Amino acid sequence: MTSVGCALDALRGLRDDARAARMAAYHKVPRVYLGVQVPEIAALVAAWRAGATVEARVALAAGLWDSDIHEARVAAAKLLTQARLRPDENAWALIASWVPQFDSWALADHACAAGSRRLVADPARLDQVEVWTRAPSLWVRRAALVMTLPWAKFSHPKPDDLARRDRILGWVAGYVSDRDRFIQKAAGWWLRDLSRHDPDRVRAFLAEQGAAMRPLARREAARHLSA
Repeated sequence: MTSVGCALDALRGLRDDARAARMAAYHKVPRVYLGVQVPEIAALVAAWRAGATVEARVALAAGLWDSDIHEARVAAAKLLTQARLRPDENAWALIASWVPQFDSWALADHACAAGSRRLVADPARLDQVEVWTRAPSLWVRRAALVMTLPWAKFSHPKPDDLARRDRILGWVAGYVSDRDRFIQKAAGWWLRDLSRHDPDRVRAFLAEQGAAMRPLARREAARHLSA
């Protein structure tokens, strides 16, 4: 398995200083940016994953995340973004440990993409995610919705998944009074994705909660609903 040092060297070998400067200005979070594009990171990750055990991948992901280099954190998340990952307890524990460190949407969304697979694999982990809905950090609260998006997207949910969907909609309802723009956008995003599969449920939610939602969230939620 590739070592953390070799992986970081590979990322640094693709450095683009001009793009890195633009990324730093765009993300506005003080950390190292290398200017490496996501498809380039994905190609490296595919090579690192080949033939590696799950535990080796978890160890590499942990080291890359701890470097606090933007592209290395993206790579860490991509190392663990896989539907079938067994055993996955350590992978989930690592992803969950990243959540309190979220400080921007970009890295959070990559990590949430990995986490959502682990939630679908073991929905009992929703109990842990529910705690995040009450966190002081907006990024942690937001992660609870971004990571549970699969339940908004199931086309043919089973009864247990419908119950989980209603549970998460309860979290969304709890966020209506949260005036942070990123929280409102995440709530609208969750409802928008659900509207493609259960438009009547979204209409009912908006009839009950829409008046209290910020306009941007309400518009996003209703984007795919017919008049």
